[in-house]
Amino acid sequence: MVLRAVVGVLITVVLLGLAARRAGFLVGLVASGKPAVGRTKDAPKRVEAEALEVLGQRKLLKWTIPGIAHVFSFWGFLVLGLTILEAYGALFWADFAVPVVGHWSIIGFAEDLFGVLVLLGIAIFAILRVRNNPATEGRDSRFFGSHTKGAWLILFMIFNVVWTLFLYRGAQINTGHFPYPDGAFASQWVADLLAPLGHSANVVLEVVGIWLQIAVVLVFLIIVLNSKHLHIGAAPVNVYTSRRPNALGPLLPIYYQGEPVNFEDPPDDASFGKGHIADFTWKNYVDFMSCTECGRCQSQCPAWNTGKPLSPKLLMMDLRDTMFTQAPYLKAAKGTHPGLGEVDEKALESLSETVQAEVMRPFIGPRAGSDHADDDGYTFDGHRTSDAELPIIDEDVLWSCTMCGACVNQCPVDIEHIDHIADMRRNQVMVTAEFPSELNGLFKNIENKGNPWGMNASDRNAWIAEVDFDVRVFGADGQDTIPDDVDYLFWVGCAGAFEDRAKKTTKNVAELLNIAGVNFMVLGEGETCTGDPARRAGNEFLFQMQAMQNVEVLNEIKATKIVVTCPHCLNTLKREYPQLGGNYEVVHHTQLLNDLVKAGRLTPVAPVAQSVTYHDPCYLGRHNNVYVPPRELIEVTGAAKIEMERHGDKSFCCGAGGARMWMEEKIGQQINKNRGDEAIATGAAKVAVGCPFCSVMLNDAVTSRQSEGIAQGVEVVDVATLMLASIKP
Repeated sequence: MVLRAVVGVLITVVLLGLAARRAGFLVGLVASGKPAVGRTKDAPKRVEAEALEVLGQRKLLKWTIPGIAHVFSFWGFLVLGLTILEAYGALFWADFAVPVVGHWSIIGFAEDLFGVLVLLGIAIFAILRVRNNPATEGRDSRFFGSHTKGAWLILFMIFNVVWTLFLYRGAQINTGHFPYPDGAFASQWVADLLAPLGHSANVVLEVVGIWLQIAVVLVFLIIVLNSKHLHIGAAPVNVYTSRRPNALGPLLPIYYQGEPVNFEDPPDDASFGKGHIADFTWKNYVDFMSCTECGRCQSQCPAWNTGKPLSPKLLMMDLRDTMFTQAPYLKAAKGTHPGLGEVDEKALESLSETVQAEVMRPFIGPRAGSDHADDDGYTFDGHRTSDAELPIIDEDVLWSCTMCGACVNQCPVDIEHIDHIADMRRNQVMVTAEFPSELNGLFKNIENKGNPWGMNASDRNAWIAEVDFDVRVFGADGQDTIPDDVDYLFWVGCAGAFEDRAKKTTKNVAELLNIAGVNFMVLGEGETCTGDPARRAGNEFLFQMQAMQNVEVLNEIKATKIVVTCPHCLNTLKREYPQLGGNYEVVHHTQLLNDLVKAGRLTPVAPVAQSVTYHDPCYLGRHNNVYVPPRELIEVTGAAKIEMERHGDKSFCCGAGGARMWMEEKIGQQINKNRGDEAIATGAAKVAVGCPFCSVMLNDAVTSRQSEGIAQGVEVVDVATLMLASIKP
């Protein structure tokens, strides 16, 4: 017994010491990040998230087979944690049993059951990795660019944990030291195999098995702390401290000393966005450490799926690699990195030349020209190039993002990819002034004309002359506030006022509201761009100016209830304006029209005798959780609804979000054509949309295919257009 205990303690001291050293380094690295605001508030909601997402594995189970495999592994290790206690107890007392529960047969059965389920889980993982091998599948594999060798090592180590567990438990049964009288079916099976070896051999196997179990568990811990499986410890922290909006919702404002920056008088030393790894917060560092490299985000990303360099997974891995490479500087600076393209010179002086070179390396820029890259400048596996003269993050990665939210929606550990990309764009626009040239026109048009198209404000009411009913315009009768008899302020939006296809939707929605007897009013020339395209493009200053102007107007006229046809306006007015004191009840037109149908105020009289497929707009669906009302409206029209394979929260982006509407798409396949082809493939006669951006992009895609002789007769229409055709044939 003495030898058993001494060897076990020595193994523990050595290996646990190495693990503790690494853990201390990681904690110190996280602590070196900039402050993060509001990450521990509203504890009940965060505890609920831990219960549902960590213990309940809710987001992992969105993918059934890998989700079940992960549940087996995760819960297996929780249950098998009790066996580690039993192993340590057996070092000192051969017949050790956990107090109270140590002789309950149900506990022995549960331990063996979950041990077997863990083996089943790793078998499923192995099959999935073979079937999705990036060596054969290339970019189509969600594991492309992941550390696949490390993943196989982890599966091997998990296998080692389980077989050493059953080895010593089986031997314990044969030596009479096993604490459970029955129920441990797998251990009993191993015991039957070992029994012919005799009592003496089983005594040796018991002791060696306990040593092996402890050693394997601790070596596994060390590997976890030094690999991407660090997520085992980081993910629960990341989930607890993640943003908890309903759906994806708003972008975060820029903070300075714990408060949003006042852009009317910004501090001189405020950091606008993130242009260096040291600009990121401690929460961002936990994000990077939490990445499991599972590739769910990558598999859903519209940019990656159309041949562009952006993979949300690879971006997180690049940022994580950079964080670890520059860790000596981050820990030396301790959050004092000044930003604005500068570094903490005092912290830099104490570092090696190699680390200094990494710290001073360009963070974002064109990566073409690397000796390690292909013709486009991307490394063979999609990762950051090691060439110290080239930027860490390729600018094409940054500007390929449509901010559709598929990555955040799918991420099982709540990584906030969009926030990171938005912050890096902010730095590129407001600090370095390095951004796609097309955005210059967008910014100037919004600033000078109040809309992205550069149209005159006097044309905002032009659509009213094209309808045969009265539309009330605020201020026409000298009002200072919205009259009491007005049910909704109709926020027409820039597209709805100036873009021909969106104008048709505006007129149809207005007519439906008129038929239903809804009293509504428009702002007319008093309306201006919400600032959404500017904010998503990184021009936070321009967004703030637009938003403050709109909030001031809406608050002055006492607007309370607003209906919109554009999901981008919906998200901005409803989810982002509260950051500036604008709190309104905002609904999408499909929500309001659906309520009116249910209330009997709109009644379809002629069925739409055609098949319809519905495209979920990203900013209506993933960003605001509105999936059902548009579908219910399509169904009440009598149309035969056909779902695309990628629908609901897995809907594929049209390609217009993140200000991509105003940028050229020069790399890979055009996103709108990819989505358009999917819609056409359903065989539906009509493609229904609920967003003016989606309407433009999918119309262009379908028209392009029709010019090739494909999809003749297919029409892209707003859901409101379908409704009007059914109500007023």
